Amino acid sequence: MWLLPVFSRVSSAVARIFYRLTVAGGSVPATGPVLLVANHPNSLIDPALVVAVARRPVRFLAKAPVFDDPAVGWLVKAAGSIPVYRQKDDPSQTGRNEEMFGAVFEELARGAAVGIFPEGVSHSEPSLVDLKTGAARIALGTREHHGLDPVIVPVGMVPTEKGRYRSEMLVVVGDPIEWGDMAARSAEDREAVRELTDRIAAGLRRVTLNVEQWEDLPLVEAAEAIWAERYGAGEDPAERVARLGITTHILADIREQSEPGDRELIRALRGHVRRLAVLRMLPRDLRVNVGFGASVRWAMRRALLLPSVQAALAGYVLYRAPNVATALVTKAMAPAEDRLSTYKVMVGFITHAIWTILLAVIVGFVVNPVVGLAALAGIPLFGVMGLRLREGWKGAGRDVRRFYTLKARRVLMDELREEQSRLAKGLEEIRVRWSAGSA
Repeated sequence: MWLLPVFSRVSSAVARIFYRLTVAGGSVPATGPVLLVANHPNSLIDPALVVAVARRPVRFLAKAPVFDDPAVGWLVKAAGSIPVYRQKDDPSQTGRNEEMFGAVFEELARGAAVGIFPEGVSHSEPSLVDLKTGAARIALGTREHHGLDPVIVPVGMVPTEKGRYRSEMLVVVGDPIEWGDMAARSAEDREAVRELTDRIAAGLRRVTLNVEQWEDLPLVEAAEAIWAERYGAGEDPAERVARLGITTHILADIREQSEPGDRELIRALRGHVRRLAVLRMLPRDLRVNVGFGASVRWAMRRALLLPSVQAALAGYVLYRAPNVATALVTKAMAPAEDRLSTYKVMVGFITHAIWTILLAVIVGFVVNPVVGLAALAGIPLFGVMGLRLREGWKGAGRDVRRFYTLKARRVLMDELREEQSRLAKGLEEIRVRWSAGSA
């Protein structure tokens, strides 16, 4: 378990390098027994994301076969993971789960944090799959055996393109699950276990994005964005996830029992989304100020970044070789979608480490060993700086394209603004009606 004490810092660094990470919602208690329950879209990257937001050591439950995996077994052991013996892996070993529960009870009793993915498997489904009962049994069992009530905290991971390097990843820390009224019930009480599992599922659904099918996601996101633009909803990412959840429920209800006007609104919404996609714009882009004063201020801010172009370009060139090598090796390994980011991180760490050491050795031979050691520490920082600067310039390029579109196609933009306003009003009418019906 040598990695456990520093796993939080390492995980945070890895997560923020691979993803453009945003953390929202509440916070994980800094002390005391905590059971962290999270969705599982991303194989071994998910524990890194959970421990990064926990900001404290976390021991995870992991399926037993992973411990014998030559590629990642050492990492799972070093992080202090606790093996779970599943029926489908080896039926003869399931009796050892009593050891697993005992170990988890002891960890929580001494005030530790334990992480579990109650879906039981990483996946690429558009919503949560049915939860296993392990998390509920752990909470109830800890109370039964040690007289302690661990705080159950849901953690939701909401990726955009989870396997793509530098894509956006939102991690939402939810409110603790209420289960004080069940504390006197036993882990052997099936009804209690099922009820607490349902509460955990409800908590996870509040911090994750759950759509019926992936094709619905652009429509749901556009509906939420259009409504938020018109009615001034808060920009907190956790609140946005909650609104997306409500929008998803409304869309499902419209499919089952909708009025003709609702179906017409959805068709108009789809058309609006397609028009914006052709223009490579988002609903919020329609309100951007492109007046003379705003244009001058924008240009001046970008001009200040001009000296950074050379640094960004140098950082890109410096690490181009290991970036390409990582992509080629990962593609050759052909991992499943839910393991793609894990493979990229593992392979990328190896290729970039070898490349950095090689560059430092070359500098040491050409100049002197002292400068070579300095290069070993400085080259990665230079690469990260170049990465951040390049992303800033990519955003600037998108701003230029948006500015040109808004200025050059003013009549079309006015039409889109009017259409978006009508859609927002229609969506609000449906939301109010749906809220009244579900109250």
